[in-house]
Amino acid sequence: MKKSGSKEGKREDTPSQPIDTKSQALSDWRSEMLARLRTIIKQADPEAVEEVKWRKPSNAMQGVPVWSHNGMICTGETYKNVVKLTFAKGASLDDPVGLFNSSLEGNTRRAIDFHEGDKVDEKALKALVRAAVALNESK
Repeated sequence: MKKSGSKEGKREDTPSQPIDTKSQALSDWRSEMLARLRTIIKQADPEAVEEVKWRKPSNAMQGVPVWSHNGMICTGETYKNVVKLTFAKGASLDDPVGLFNSSLEGNTRRAIDFHEGDKVDEKALKALVRAAVALNESK
């Protein structure tokens, strides 16, 4: 029996394959930025699990890229003018260099908006990812 919404004849080899596909389809600076951020996250935590969640037809990403390790680390979304990394427990993380620049008013999440031409502070971002993993492991 075919499940509703399934795509017969199409198989995704890994949970991150849809992210690869969408990233390639963007074909602009957002694709390059998302690829770079993915690399940094995996360098910071090689055990991070990358997958797509919350798929729905109205979502241009056909889901949201999510990185987890003993709980959610962050999500990555692409918008017209920004690539946004949202840390699930960002409000509980130290951010000594001030990477968080979005969603600052909430009690739980914090986000980093990357715009075209922005330089990524790889060292600080890796530290933030590692801190998020440590927080997940402490619970």
